[in-house]
Amino acid sequence: MTRSVRRSVLAPVTLVAAIGLIESGARLAGQTAPPGLPSTRTGEWTHYTADVRGSRYSPLDQINAGNFNQLEVAWRFKTDNLGTRPEYKLEGTPLMVKGVVYATGGTRRSVVALDAKSGELIWVHAEREGARAVNAPRQLSGRGLSYWTDGKGDERVLYVTTGYRLVALNAKSGARVSSFGKDGVVDMKIGAVVGKGEQIDLETGEIGLHSTPTVAKDVVIVGSSFREGLTVKSHNNTKGLIRAWDVRTGRLLWTFHTIPRPGEFGNDTWENESWAINGNTGVWSQITVDEEAGLVYLPVEDPTSDLYGGHRPGNNLFGDSLVCVDLKTGQRKWHYQIVHHPIWDFDMPAAPLLMDITVDGKPVKAVAQATKQGLLYVFDRITGKPVWPIEERPVPQTDVPGEKTSPTQPFPTRPPAYSRNGVMENDLVDFTPEIKAQALDVAKRYRLGPVFLPPLVSKAEGPLAALTAGTLSGGVNWPGSAYDPEMHAFFTHACNACIAPLGLVAPPKEFSDLDYVMGTAGQQFRPIVGGGEGEAADAPRPATPPAAPPAPATNTAGAAAGATGGGRGGAAAGGGGGGFGATVQGLNIVKPPYGVVVGINMDKGELMWSTPHGDTPDNVRNHAALRGVNIPRTGQQGNVGVVVTKTLVIVGDPLVTTTPDHPRGGMLRAYDKQTGKEVGAVFMPAAQSGSPMTYLVDGRQYIVVAVSGGNYSGEYIAFSLPASATRPTNQQ
Repeated sequence: MTRSVRRSVLAPVTLVAAIGLIESGARLAGQTAPPGLPSTRTGEWTHYTADVRGSRYSPLDQINAGNFNQLEVAWRFKTDNLGTRPEYKLEGTPLMVKGVVYATGGTRRSVVALDAKSGELIWVHAEREGARAVNAPRQLSGRGLSYWTDGKGDERVLYVTTGYRLVALNAKSGARVSSFGKDGVVDMKIGAVVGKGEQIDLETGEIGLHSTPTVAKDVVIVGSSFREGLTVKSHNNTKGLIRAWDVRTGRLLWTFHTIPRPGEFGNDTWENESWAINGNTGVWSQITVDEEAGLVYLPVEDPTSDLYGGHRPGNNLFGDSLVCVDLKTGQRKWHYQIVHHPIWDFDMPAAPLLMDITVDGKPVKAVAQATKQGLLYVFDRITGKPVWPIEERPVPQTDVPGEKTSPTQPFPTRPPAYSRNGVMENDLVDFTPEIKAQALDVAKRYRLGPVFLPPLVSKAEGPLAALTAGTLSGGVNWPGSAYDPEMHAFFTHACNACIAPLGLVAPPKEFSDLDYVMGTAGQQFRPIVGGGEGEAADAPRPATPPAAPPAPATNTAGAAAGATGGGRGGAAAGGGGGGFGATVQGLNIVKPPYGVVVGINMDKGELMWSTPHGDTPDNVRNHAALRGVNIPRTGQQGNVGVVVTKTLVIVGDPLVTTTPDHPRGGMLRAYDKQTGKEVGAVFMPAAQSGSPMTYLVDGRQYIVVAVSGGNYSGEYIAFSLPASATRPTNQQ
């Protein structure tokens, strides 16, 4: 049984009055957005990615290079009591509309409305879903929510519950909108199927989502996600799908099947009728929209399973594809498969970015897809034609029994790779000759190679696995990237040292019907679960903590759960090791920089700059074998999102460190957009775990970021300048 819980701290009439005062102050600051239609032009943050185009850009400039170091905490909101236990993996990015911050948080995935100036709680809403939430594949608070208004007083926030229900709330009161769906709720498990069309169980059936709904015009679009795909129980899992509903009524408008059925385009790419016995292929990342053209851009993930495709011969459309569909009908307009026959857990991990650029003197309406493999794929967003040539090149082939890899994969000729995407001998750590020799010795246990090096069957005598970079985790992962519409520039944080050995083992027959799942020969088989699984508010506490599954070399809280994109990631627990035993005296087996912030000129398709991001990890700086060795700043591995303003790229550390300059914690850093030079940093008590955002209220600019990880539970922290340092901010 499901119940709704809501608490109102301010009466609705009081809240309306407060909003009126806030709006008045905003107009005095020179904001020009049409009445009832908030946007970043008016200093607000109306979408998870700032706007429906995915930009993560705001034109605000009150906070700049000259004063960033003066930032102080304006307010903070701890999420501990939003559920029965604290959350240590807070990934949310709040919204701010008309002086109210909206966010999700806690182990029940509660929705809160906060005063944007003080952080004071206005209302809270939560759904008690019982066993449905406990069984969910995507738990904890997720990444946020969405906002919609008709501009005439009807204002709503919409979010996806842990149990995969779409809920519409009155933005002023937090009450369900009774005219939407059934008493404010659409049960999205209805219509989710396995096999050739068998409806999944509404309580135990596997489907969920961490990402936010995408609201464009009067349409709300929702993707789908599942359990981590490295050690799945069956290849015949729930099938991915993307659906759209009328934002006013909750009426289903269209469905797009990411595994094409007979008669649908792409069905022939699932050889031997394998479409009928495979699943996943969802869209777990953010969906973006060109409202003017009426086009939707879907970043599609792997089919079942992430590392083995022997049960699904063929290229497997629309796995690992960017798909463009019609906003009104869901009909496919064009697609591009970025990974043929996916077996690397590459997924399409981030929001496609809509860009209006100028190439060879001609305007281009573009869409760019960032990837884990550090390659940016850029297309004409109307036609799907690549902006710069994308070449099919030969890649290493599999030797796994029953597997058949594609002989070629697509490589963009521009821009260049923004992060490491293979592991060769010259990538190995070389702080000292002794450490380099040890790295070479460790590497003998693995197969090394370039991007698209396939997984292999693990052997105790070696090789244990294919040693890869940018597979399970970044380059770019779920936090995504940003686009500056003034500079025509792409900005991102990228993990340069997220190393993952891809080894396969035959699973116990009682566990899985797959021929192979991820594992290491000679070790006891353990299922790899996602970060936060089993942590829903009503989930029972295990008698003893479960054994930690293997993790890539990000040493983040999410990485400790496996760290691929659909639900992994999170905040740092510390350190700079390599994971899976592919380490050298506890050091990452590859050389720094471990993480970078990157700027790319999108008119030219050229790298502008790349800067190591974050202090050198403690275990590197304090390592006994490195005493007296001069090591330039290494940056940090992990996955974190950025926000771009008029002059700055702002992003927090993915790890916590203790340095002579600050106590144990992380730093929120600012970089000059033109040069990549770090121009300021302020202390955070934990690592960044959700992407930052920025807004303006009553003439003051705020930056809000989620922090958590290790033993630090989830918290939203808002920074602003002291009152004496504020000045009018730029607006468009």
